[in-house]
Amino acid sequence: MTVPIKHSPRWLVFLIDLFTCLISIYLAYFIRFEFRIETFALSSFGFVVVLLIFIRATSFVIFRTYAGLIRYTSATDSIRVFSVVTFGSIVLFITNLFYFHYKGFFLIPNSILVIDFFITTITLIGSRLLVKVFYFNLISNDQEQESVVIYGVEQFASMVKTTLDQDTTTNYKVIAFIDPFNRNEGKKMDGIDIYNEFKLERILKKNKITKLIIAKKSIDPFKKNNLVELCLNYNVKVLTIPDVNTWINGVLSVNQIKSIKIEELLERQPIVLDKNKIKSEIKDKVVLITGAAGSIGSEIVRQVTKFQPKKIILFDQAETPLYDLELELKETINFFDFEIVIGSTTNPYRVKKVFSTFNPSIVFHAAAYKHVPMMENNPPEAIFNNVYATKLMANYSIEFGVDKFIMISTDKAVNPTNVMGASKRIAEIYIQTLNKENKTRFITTRFGNVLGSNGSVIPRFKKQIENGGPVTITHPDITRFFMTILEACQLVLEAAVMGKGGEIFIFDMGKSVKIVDLAKKMIKLSGLTLGKDIQINFTGLRPGEKLYEELLNDKESTIPTHHPQIMIAKVIEYGPDILSQIDYLIDNLPSHNNFGLVSLMKDIVPEFESKNSIYEEIDKNRN
Repeated sequence: MTVPIKHSPRWLVFLIDLFTCLISIYLAYFIRFEFRIETFALSSFGFVVVLLIFIRATSFVIFRTYAGLIRYTSATDSIRVFSVVTFGSIVLFITNLFYFHYKGFFLIPNSILVIDFFITTITLIGSRLLVKVFYFNLISNDQEQESVVIYGVEQFASMVKTTLDQDTTTNYKVIAFIDPFNRNEGKKMDGIDIYNEFKLERILKKNKITKLIIAKKSIDPFKKNNLVELCLNYNVKVLTIPDVNTWINGVLSVNQIKSIKIEELLERQPIVLDKNKIKSEIKDKVVLITGAAGSIGSEIVRQVTKFQPKKIILFDQAETPLYDLELELKETINFFDFEIVIGSTTNPYRVKKVFSTFNPSIVFHAAAYKHVPMMENNPPEAIFNNVYATKLMANYSIEFGVDKFIMISTDKAVNPTNVMGASKRIAEIYIQTLNKENKTRFITTRFGNVLGSNGSVIPRFKKQIENGGPVTITHPDITRFFMTILEACQLVLEAAVMGKGGEIFIFDMGKSVKIVDLAKKMIKLSGLTLGKDIQINFTGLRPGEKLYEELLNDKESTIPTHHPQIMIAKVIEYGPDILSQIDYLIDNLPSHNNFGLVSLMKDIVPEFESKNSIYEEIDKNRN
């Protein structure tokens, strides 16, 4: 049961403060005259009390010292009280000097002013802190306390403790600070012991810790993973604080301290970009971004805004996400040099109008269908959106003198086993072939699964966990490479700058991750127990789905660049006759003959061998 505590009325706090000032001046007189006030002092005592109360009351009203909640008194509140008392005492001292000038003697002995200043300051601040201590002791006795460890010893760590102490909805008790630098062991911060990082496990064993809060501005991804693994072994929930720019009026709220996300555990070392080169490429240029409302397209938009483009054209057919992005650009990023264009990249009239109206210098083509099972069941749409739309965008880029055309492709275009991957590979072949005989430089960027993107496994798992499960996985051995949206888009910009035309850039995706291990960790991070609170079900591979993705950074099939995370794929180059084959494929779209269209795709991409798909029949007949 929680004890109901009402806020004290402001007028009551005001009167109590004035009463405190009254007691302080009495004490000051008694101390000054050793508890026997002289007759000459008594003659002016009444006037002194009235004058002091008037000055104190005026200063309290001006600076509103009574307005704060006493039980949440902070260092800032204490400083304000000290400043207000100092102001009042200075006014009294100046009044005393004027009185001496006109009357020839002091109205109040200056020693009394000094004594009154110290008594008033100590009493007003001390009473507030006592109320705060009493209140939190009352709350602590009423609620079951949770033991918390704070990882960090910097300013943020102290702020986290203050935030936890002041929150009435929770009852956290900070029992230790962990020093990541191992330099402050044995010291204290805010009255709490600081421990060496290597003693964290012993603290977790010895105490019933429920939460560990990472209160450090930046932390090495490898160290963060080890820290989380250790905490999960002891059923300790790991929380993080948001970026300081998101704090409300510069103050951290308990509600902003959130559980660590699985995306944060899959991050790698920050990417170092050549910002000067990117800026020289983008500054004062018109940049067209297709699929601008999607997860990849919208992040490219955000990144491009940093390099002073003349204008960004946001081209997409998704109305509501475009509107949301428009609001974000205006209200959060404060960027206004953009145009929203609603339309489809498969509409030749709309596409031509965009190019003729805005004359872009750089095109980022991120619009595409990407869901493997859905495209496996709908080959005409995969070809229409991924091949025909790319052809339209590329041809108009040439017609209107675009300098660079950067297409966002996928690792599934490598030795494709599904329609989606094959459609993206055909789009790659088309623009690579165009690059040979045109001024427009065509560049392709490939990467794998992007964390948090639309359709990514992470949001799906989160939703399933929130709903109580089960978490569904296609196969116990399936693995994937992962990259954050931010990483992928930063590398796209870097590749766009270094590209001279015709390259297919692939990104270092790090180590492949076993999807079942990813799901298990997400369940643990949610504070649930696998097999007890939630189950994992295996549903079987979906049509066209690979068990293992290709290893993109195979040295035998890549050429290194100056950037350690970007390589150039060595792929088969085609002659101009391939364009007529692609045109023939597009011309056959109206037939909606799935097997016929897929067969034509396999003619263009000989390495396209269907897996777990009805189109395996085509491969068998060919063999």
